[in-house]
Amino acid sequence: GLSKKNPAEDLDTPKFPRKLPVYLTLPEVESLLTAPDVKTAPGARDLAMLELLYATGLRVSELLRLSINDVNLDAGYVIAFGKGSKERLVPIGQKAIDSVSAYLRGPRAALLKGRTARALFVTPRGGGFSRMGFWKLLRRYALKAGIKKRLSPHKLRHSFATHLLESGYDLR
Repeated sequence: GLSKKNPAEDLDTPKFPRKLPVYLTLPEVESLLTAPDVKTAPGARDLAMLELLYATGLRVSELLRLSINDVNLDAGYVIAFGKGSKERLVPIGQKAIDSVSAYLRGPRAALLKGRTARALFVTPRGGGFSRMGFWKLLRRYALKAGIKKRLSPHKLRHSFATHLLESGYDLR
């Protein structure tokens, strides 16, 4: 109460350095993408999910929310519904297109066993994936690929962005 002006008003708060996000190297991504056994229906589905997640940089919630109608493989894009229900078109690379096409040609129907589902990626019960279900799937393939880092779906998103930047692309 001795002064009408706050003496700390003009002081700046210290800025702490931000850590760079953890990401996979290109060889680690390649190992991860070769881990699923594509001769099985779940393996073909899992490869399609991993390829699409890495090729697009989608959030895991966006990937799991995709329906059959949100994917246009001929034009090479998916319609993603992100935070705040914002809709955006996201281009897909050829490898992801090939993996999703292979999954849609038979393994998806094998998993559904005559049932119908709106979700693009389905479980053997015919429903969509949960975030935790996908996280467990990702951890299993990371272990199979010999990846020692603690891997999460968001770290795959960081890997996508880092590899784009390293290749000279603008993230915008």
